[in-house]
Amino acid sequence: MSAIKHTIVALVEDRPGVLNRVASLFRRRGFNIESLAVGHSEIPGFSRMIIVVDGATTAVEQVRKQLDKLIEVIKVTDISEDNIVARELALIKVESSPSTRSEIMQITDIFRASILDVAPDSIVIEVTGDDDKVSSLVELLRGFGIIELARTGRIAMVRGTIGPLRKQGQGQSKRRSGR
Repeated sequence: MSAIKHTIVALVEDRPGVLNRVASLFRRRGFNIESLAVGHSEIPGFSRMIIVVDGATTAVEQVRKQLDKLIEVIKVTDISEDNIVARELALIKVESSPSTRSEIMQITDIFRASILDVAPDSIVIEVTGDDDKVSSLVELLRGFGIIELARTGRIAMVRGTIGPLRKQGQGQSKRRSGR
């Protein structure tokens, strides 16, 4: 069975400890996070988390419901079935010599990637695209010798004018009694 990746987007309060609480929720339930990206959102005081989990091994609806119970989590949406724009960024440091540099540059051009730094014995490449594009470039560059690799993981958003986190509540904090 092929892996079914689910992309979960959560709008959370931008406060210390929120990331730890979310990660602890996954850890306690034995769920593996394939990628996690967190950054400021369009709403001051709130951050957007994009969490990718394997739907074949994770009860995605259970994860979504558990996340929604955390007081700092404003809204959670599984956007896997929506029409989304998804990208990943990778920085790849590759061994290079004068004899391999032009071939690495040609491969970089084919993938519409950018060369950020050239040193006598290495090249740093930046690539942005879907998971498959990034993985394909990484595999091609392995033959030259990858020194370092840093990948952001998937970031995503739904196409159109209204995102899934703003449909209801417009980013307002949850009102909870007893907490």
